[in-house]
Amino acid sequence: MAKGRVTRDDWTMAALRALARGGVGAVAVDVLAKELAVTRGSFYWHFKNREALLVAALETWERLATGEVIRAIAAEPDPMQRARALFAEALGAEEVAGLEPAIVAQVDHPAVAEVLHRVTRTRLAFLAEIFGDLGLAPADARRRAVAAYSAYLGWIELRRAAPEAAPETAVEGPGAAEALTHLVDLLTAGITAAE
Repeated sequence: MAKGRVTRDDWTMAALRALARGGVGAVAVDVLAKELAVTRGSFYWHFKNREALLVAALETWERLATGEVIRAIAAEPDPMQRARALFAEALGAEEVAGLEPAIVAQVDHPAVAEVLHRVTRTRLAFLAEIFGDLGLAPADARRRAVAAYSAYLGWIELRRAAPEAAPETAVEGPGAAEALTHLVDLLTAGITAAE
């Protein structure tokens, strides 16, 4: 990034990239200031302390990767298309590669735990709503939501940790589109959209 005015969003996105690279410990003000090509004073213009930056970054992740995704997907009137669109979006290109597994791995940090638990509850509720709209009873919709979310977490962890062993989890490349379609078919197997 070129020198100049750095916004609060620039700091939070830099913090998210650092979190993806090395966990909470990598969110270091001096390192981020160097990455952003600004002085440490720029940080204090936007944040009281490092913890405030971490919380702001996690809340940005929550807004972008959960709130905005749900708002966009919820606009789709057809429940099966909504389910397919959600899985395609969730398993598609990541704004910050490896961020989700890095956040999950840091759940012992209080700020991370609070946001991660809230995001997980919100995502599971939305998935259960989708499966309910597809005609599943509430308990079955909840179980399918948990299974789908578990598949999502495993998919992105494989993409991050073992891309050579599971190249199908890549966003693009040989077999990626077919593998994603197959996963969506598995997650929606046996469901016929409610009329």
